Amino acid sequence: MDWHGKRYYSFDSFLKNTFGEKIYKVSLDGGFTCPNRDGTIGTGGCIFCSEGGSGDFASDARLPVSDQITQGISLVAAKNPSSRYIAYFQAFTNTYAPVSRLRKLFTEAIEDPRIAALAIGTRPDCLPDDVLALLKELNERKPVFVELGLQTIHPATAGLIRRGYPLSCFEEAVRSLSSIGVWTVVHLILGLPGETEDMMLESVRYLNSLPIHGVKFSMLHILKGTDLADMYRKNPFPVFTMESYVNLILRCIGNLRRDIVIHRLTGDGPRDLLIAPLWSLRKRTVLNEIAHQLKVQDIRQGDFLLS
Repeated sequence: MDWHGKRYYSFDSFLKNTFGEKIYKVSLDGGFTCPNRDGTIGTGGCIFCSEGGSGDFASDARLPVSDQITQGISLVAAKNPSSRYIAYFQAFTNTYAPVSRLRKLFTEAIEDPRIAALAIGTRPDCLPDDVLALLKELNERKPVFVELGLQTIHPATAGLIRRGYPLSCFEEAVRSLSSIGVWTVVHLILGLPGETEDMMLESVRYLNSLPIHGVKFSMLHILKGTDLADMYRKNPFPVFTMESYVNLILRCIGNLRRDIVIHRLTGDGPRDLLIAPLWSLRKRTVLNEIAHQLKVQDIRQGDFLLS
């Protein structure tokens, strides 16, 4: 486990350790929906979810996967040229379909010689045995990341955001994914309505007991056209300032097991949809401030677990 001189185990460090270079994600859209939208669980989706279903930066779902990869690489390579990429099925729930369809889409991506690994965003309640068998098969060809949206461990908040599954379902999914050797990445949202910083840190520390590979942190984004935006307009609730978010992230890093890879420290809200917090658009500034404060306060990943 080599952090390359950093104060936390970054995704960049992991990629260099594993692939020998930094490689970049290409966001793809497989044209999936979500059981929290099609009526299986609910119809409105999670309250923070935009029409893009967290795939607002993905390619056009009407294009074949190979064309989406080519298009995505052309956008990424202009700033970050690389010889290999990660095919990232991002929008909505990317295992919510018959295995025959999943096999076709994922195989087309993984057989592309430009693709070094596959990343799949999904829900823990959408991983039946036949899907797990397919993921195991794909993982034997090229590495597979599976990203699960936990967001919080607290039942009241999970109900408020309409997550639609219990914590026990998440735990079963993590154990199943660990048993087939794929890398499980957990999404946490910091700043959900009604949660205190101590509650958020409880969600972080909970991850330390699980066989997971990585975590993605994001502050809550309030986006136009979501039920969360309606809630915020009718009954405004506190959102992070940049200073308060940076201070919390430092505590999150200090409370996280040292071998868990931090895939993301802050999120991307589409500029044309973002209502708050607007400061989050200055992503580089936020990351620089986190790095600065980690150094000033002499904090390293896992430090607070040792005290």
